[in-house]
Amino acid sequence: MKSAVIKRSIVVAGHKTSVSLEDAFWQGLRDIAVARGMNLSEMVKTIDTGRQNGNLSSAIRLFVLDHYRKSSGDLSAAPDPDRDRSQSAVSALRPE
Repeated sequence: MKSAVIKRSIVVAGHKTSVSLEDAFWQGLRDIAVARGMNLSEMVKTIDTGRQNGNLSSAIRLFVLDHYRKSSGDLSAAPDPDRDRSQSAVSALRPE
């Protein structure tokens, strides 16, 4: 399965920025945003506000991956301190 990288301009907190993601991540992000009653800009703003390091595209990919891992019940990943730090950026977005 090949997913082309798509660069899109998006307004985050009143500033226009470009984000490059594979189409599968854009679709996943849109689906999550709709399920949470948010638009894409609001979802990206929330992810951007919560990230501590790394670039925005990476933070979005980690957020989408984390969402689908949790929804599938995949707890097979071994604890990783670096992953835990990067996930703190999205901890406020986790479903209860």
